[in-house]
Amino acid sequence: MHNKFKGTGVALVTPFHKDGSIDFKCLGNIIENIILNDVNYIVVLGTTGETATLTRDEKLAIIGFVVETVDGRMPVVLGLGGNNTQEITNCLKSYDFEGIDAILSVSPYYSKPSQKGLYQHYKIIANLSPVPVILYNVPGRTSVNISAETTLRLAYDIDGVIGIKEASGNLEQCMQIINNKPENFLVISGDDALTLPLIAIGGNGVISVVANALPKDFSDMVYHATRGRMRRARHLHYKLIDIIEQLFVEGNPAGVKALMELQGLCLNNLRLPLTPVGRSTHNKLANLLENYNNVKETDQLAQ
Repeated sequence: MHNKFKGTGVALVTPFHKDGSIDFKCLGNIIENIILNDVNYIVVLGTTGETATLTRDEKLAIIGFVVETVDGRMPVVLGLGGNNTQEITNCLKSYDFEGIDAILSVSPYYSKPSQKGLYQHYKIIANLSPVPVILYNVPGRTSVNISAETTLRLAYDIDGVIGIKEASGNLEQCMQIINNKPENFLVISGDDALTLPLIAIGGNGVISVVANALPKDFSDMVYHATRGRMRRARHLHYKLIDIIEQLFVEGNPAGVKALMELQGLCLNNLRLPLTPVGRSTHNKLANLLENYNNVKETDQLAQ
């Protein structure tokens, strides 16, 4: 089970038509492109999917579509978290988990619970969940940090908690978890730019944004890094790093959707309160993509 979630996971975007409705045809094409480019698993209804702007019916439709499209070809992780523990338990009881291999549960946002509250929140979720639970620590969005101590307590106390997506940006905290965790507990990067250093200190992979647009090189970087081939991994890391940094200048998924539009993968449509990136960021991404493609062609000629 734990091996399913090593390597590269992709936090799927949700493509929209100009009228704001979900573009399922485009979503299917994105999924196929991801599968063809050596990614290890897909995460549906994460932050990158603009899940906060989706209705319950839309969420269920997306889950069903993704499971049907993937058709068992790779694991599917469902984003299911929030600041209302009872509502999450209601979803756990009512959702169809056929074709879902795990849930990714973001820590409660806005309400800023204590570490005791975080522990009890996740304990209830894990005890009710029909599939394993991956914690998601992203204090930049939630305003609360799951401490290393709380993460380790959950890892040791609750069998259903199998890993954490760490997006605190705090490598010291990550090292505390990695150095003291149960053997099979996963530590997964939630930050594309820090994926290589996290793997270098013992992490297991990433749930990525940029891999929506550039799945092959990013998944190859993770593959080589997790096998100790750091020279090749560093080459790919630095090939991608300028694009990765530019993706988040005006927020996520505004940056990656702009990049994907430049590639012809989806339209650059978002739901309010998110808006497309400005012209300056868009032009920088266009120039970075052109340079990236030139480097890619050079690499191919050198092989």
